[in-house]
Order: sequence, then structure tokens, then C-alpha cells
Amino acid sequence: MLVLGVNIDGKQLANLLQEQMKEEVALLKESGLTPGLVVLLVGEDSASQVYVRNKDLAAARIGIVSKVERYPETITEAELLAEIDKYNADPQFHGILVQLPLPKHIDENKVLLAIDPNKDVDGFHPLNLGALFAGHPTMIPCTPYGIIKMFEHYDIDLEGKNAVVIGRSNIVGKPMAQLLLQKNATVTMAHSKTKNLAALCRQADILVVAIGRGHFVTKDFVKPGAVVIDVGMNRNEAGKLIGDVAYDEVAPVASYITPVPGGVGPMTITMLMYQTIESAKRLHR
Repeated sequence: MLVLGVNIDGKQLANLLQEQMKEEVALLKESGLTPGLVVLLVGEDSASQVYVRNKDLAAARIGIVSKVERYPETITEAELLAEIDKYNADPQFHGILVQLPLPKHIDENKVLLAIDPNKDVDGFHPLNLGALFAGHPTMIPCTPYGIIKMFEHYDIDLEGKNAVVIGRSNIVGKPMAQLLLQKNATVTMAHSKTKNLAALCRQADILVVAIGRGHFVTKDFVKPGAVVIDVGMNRNEAGKLIGDVAYDEVAPVASYITPVPGGVGPMTITMLMYQTIESAKRLHR
């Protein structure tokens, strides 16, 4: 009998994986290698401040050396690119992360291109995205990577399943579709301009929602027994954090569902730590 409404506990899985990483980092340190991550934060965006603090806490818990460089909103593009070059050349740091979004006067594409692809632990460099699309991933965008780890942990079989991804960003939607294809799912990419979106989603065995609209997906979008992954992070009128999925009405219909908060978010940070450790091992060979 199909069990409905099983919560995918991203926080619990993240803690489990981080404990394993902590043990691995301790062994690496004994051999003389300490993984290092530097985060470059421009300006005072409050959401970015929270993300960076959480990344810093996770790194400290695992034993990764973490440095946060804070720059004023007025930093020039050339000055930021020079800072990236400095850390590209610094052997103490194996991961470089530039916290997005950046101020409008700085070209995000130029910044992402400037990061050494071997240290691009966010997986956004075009070379790393190209490797993912070619089927030979090394650095993978952390949110989709974390979602794949959730599927694996909960023994959710993707082979031959119909998967619908709502959202087409380079950060989540496009790489998510590629990872699902590599697991032999049949993938449809949808977005805000897709016609008959609810009807399309009702055909999905796996539904990944990253559209950036609070409670956009209701039970009318969900086939009974589908797996629903909510990537959304929105604030409602009361300031409460909510997902793109109307959790209370969708959970009784879905077989598995991620809550917000406590679902995808903790796994994103965990995979960032994982890729920092993997980068350290590769660069240390």
C-alpha cells in the first residue's frame, strides 16, 4: 500500500552527512591537508548575510577552514575580480564562493568566469556546467546535487519515472533536469510561461518546484503518490518563510515531500561543504 505524506527531512540528512564529513576532514588533517573555503560577500543584503553565516557555521562544525571576506556595495568590478585572482592563487583555499546576487554595476557572468573552475564549489562556472551537461560532472550546483542525495537516501527510484522541473535557472532548474536525466528519468522542463502547467505537472511522478512564487503549486498540480521537492524560499505577508508548494494541502496527496524550512536548504549548504572537501583532495594530489 502506498504511504502518503512522508516528510523528506533535509536537516536530519544534512546532519548525518556532515558528521561523516567531520570524520573525513579529521583524517585529512592528520595527513597534512586542511580543506579551506573562502566566501566573498558584497554589500548588506540580509538574506545573503544569513546564508553566509549558515555556511560559516557548517564549515566550523565539519572542521573546514572558513573565511568570509566582506566588501562594501561600492566595490568596483575590477577590485572584486582582483580579489578572486588572489584566492585563485592561494593554496590554503580549495573553494571560492561569491555570494549572489551582486550589485547591479558588477557583471555576474564575468565574476563567475573569473573563479578557477577547480575551486568553483558552487558549480556555476560555464566549464563545470558544460561538464555536467556532457555527462561528466565534477563540480555540481549544490541545490540540485543535494536533491539527488535526498532521492538516494530515501531510496526513491528515478529510473523511467516522469519528472517535471518547474523553473529554468542555471542554479537549479537546468542542472536539476540534467541530473535527473543521468538517473534515467524522463524529464520535462516547465516554467512560468508553460501552457496548461497544472495539467502537465499532474503527469509527474517526480515534481521539482523552483519557480520563486509562494504557495504557487497546490494539490491540483500533484498526481496522487508523486514525490514533491520544494526549492522555494519566500516570505508571506506575515514575514513567515514559505515554499513554492502549498505544503498543508499537497502533503496528504504526495508520497514524499520536502518541507520549507528544513528540506532542501540544509542540503544545499552540505553539498557545498562536500565539494570543498573533494576539491581539496583533487588539488592536493
